[in-house]
Amino acid sequence: MYLGDRMNDEFNILWRKISSFEGEDFKTWREMLFTYRIEGDVMRTSRTKFNLSKSDFQIAYEMVPIKDPSELKGKVRGASYIWAILNDPRISGGKW
Repeated sequence: MYLGDRMNDEFNILWRKISSFEGEDFKTWREMLFTYRIEGDVMRTSRTKFNLSKSDFQIAYEMVPIKDPSELKGKVRGASYIWAILNDPRISGGKW
């Protein structure tokens, strides 16, 4: 198994975990509450009118640990939301 394959496997497990918290409250860096729903490889948050893609989460996942959303600016769409989800203890399990 290649390192890339293992990273993909780990990310797919993480994506399933993210999916399992669909509809639950999350908080951005600035403490704004939001929820999300997932349809396939696309996420829609309650605070945005645009979609977040699974591939953007994968880009961010490859960068963890991420201290704040500014590290994701220009790399992914919806940096504040992606950061909030990846850094929530329900998702990270305290690993990063």
